[in-house]
Amino acid sequence: MNYKNIFSDRLLDCRKSVGISQKALANVLGVSDAAVTMMEKGKRSPSFEVLIALADYFNVSLDYLVGRSDVKERR
Repeated sequence: MNYKNIFSDRLLDCRKSVGISQKALANVLGVSDAAVTMMEKGKRSPSFEVLIALADYFNVSLDYLVGRSDVKERR
């Protein structure tokens, strides 16, 4: 299983589901919009801090974001 691809797909899906642009998400995370683009394309992995910020922002579990679970809800 390729977790990097799953993460990229889920990040894109989460971003689109709330209707936020890459630039706006980058501002929330404190990274460049190019960094968000590269994460969505599977060309860059997030730091732990960014991964946690993504899970918090989208209100999903870390396991869901990285492909270890198909359950979005946090526990």
